[in-house]
Formats: sequence, structure tokens, C-alpha cells
Amino acid sequence: QVHLVESGGGLVQAGGSLRLSCVGFGRTFSSYAMGWFRQAPEKEREFVAHISRTHGYTYYADFVKGRFALSRDNAKNTVYLQMNNLKPEDTAVYYCAATGSRLVTADLREYDYWGQGTQVIVSS
Repeated sequence: QVHLVESGGGLVQAGGSLRLSCVGFGRTFSSYAMGWFRQAPEKEREFVAHISRTHGYTYYADFVKGRFALSRDNAKNTVYLQMNNLKPEDTAVYYCAATGSRLVTADLREYDYWGQGTQVIVSS
């Protein structure tokens, strides 16, 4: 089991950057692949990015490719989502999640543990 806590959200102007962090509390953090999702008001939660357990393989939604970068430091039980060239449409609550799946997955139903979310607001 792992407890996830996100941080790093805030208000930023379009074109700016933010780095989100997600700390996992639990001894088995490195046994989980991690994902980031986001949910804008009145919209469904959507996949943003995924990183594998140990090799750092990443997979991104098309709308963030080239702008966002996901990394992890298992020694610190932390994953980082670097978000560059932010756009107003990136405004959402961002959630990190952990999955025991060995496959890359963008399906939120495959994720077992979720953080509480961190708000990102991008002004135009």
C-alpha cells in the first residue's frame, strides 16, 4: 500500500512552467508504476503521463508531448511532473496515482492509489 501526496500546483501565466511533485509514503513505492491525471471543471478525469517502476520509461498524452516531462527518484519516493509552456487549457486539478500493472496504462481504472490532487491554474 502507498499513500500519495502531491504538491507544486499554483497560478502561472500562459507560457510559464510549474513542477509538480508526488511523494509516496510506503516501503514499496518502487514496485508501482506511476501516473498523472488531471480533471478540469465539469470534465472527466484524463490521463496525462505514465512512468514505469524502475527503468523510467515514460508515456504521454498527445496534448502534453514536448511540453511535460515525467521523472521519478525512487530513493526519495517521489515522482516529478515538469510542465513547460503551459496553456490555459492545462488548468485542472492534477492527481498522481500508483498502479501495480506491469504494462503501460492510461486507464484510470488500472490505478490503485490516488493522491488528493493539486490545483494548477494557467492564466491567459
